[in-house]
Amino acid sequence: MTIPLILTVISADKPGLVESLAQVINRHGGNWLDSRMARMAGQFAGILRVDVPAERLADLRAELEQLGSMGINIQLAVSGQAEEPAQEILYLNLVGNDRPGIVHEVSAILARHGVNVERLETRCEPAPMTAEQLFRASARLSLLPQTDAEILRADLENLADDLMVELSTEDNSQTRN
Repeated sequence: MTIPLILTVISADKPGLVESLAQVINRHGGNWLDSRMARMAGQFAGILRVDVPAERLADLRAELEQLGSMGINIQLAVSGQAEEPAQEILYLNLVGNDRPGIVHEVSAILARHGVNVERLETRCEPAPMTAEQLFRASARLSLLPQTDAEILRADLENLADDLMVELSTEDNSQTRN
C-alpha cells in the first residue's frame, strides 16, 4: 500500500536542489507524480505530490527533516483521496494597473460565491508604453453545482469596472471527477 503525500519546499535557490529532493524520495521508494516549482526573488519554492510505500513513510519523513540542516525547508502532509463532486471549471484572466488589494478584492468575491481557487498565477510587469506597473493574474476556478456562474461573472465584471481592470472568464465544458 502506498501513502499519498504533498510536500512543500522552500529554500534559497541553488543548483542541485531538485536532485537532492528527488534522491531522497527515490531512496525511500517514492514515486514523484506532480509538481509545481518556481524561482522567485532568489528563493526556490515548490509543491509536489508523491506516493510512498506505507512502511517507508517514517524514514522518508526523517530524512526530509534532515534537509533542513542544508537550508531546505520541507513540510509534509498526508493527502486525502476523497472523491470530489464534478464541478464546473472557469478560467479567469485579469489585467490592470497594479495597486495594493486587487487579489484581496477578487478572492473575496470568489469566496462569497463558494468558488475554489485551484491554481493562481500573478505577476507585475511594466506596461508597454508607459512603463507603469501592470498586474496580471490567471486562475483556474472550480464552481460548486449551486454556484450561479452568471451572478459570479457579473460581480467580477462590476469589480473590474471599479478597479479599472480587464477581466474575462472562459467556460470549460469539461468537468473534473
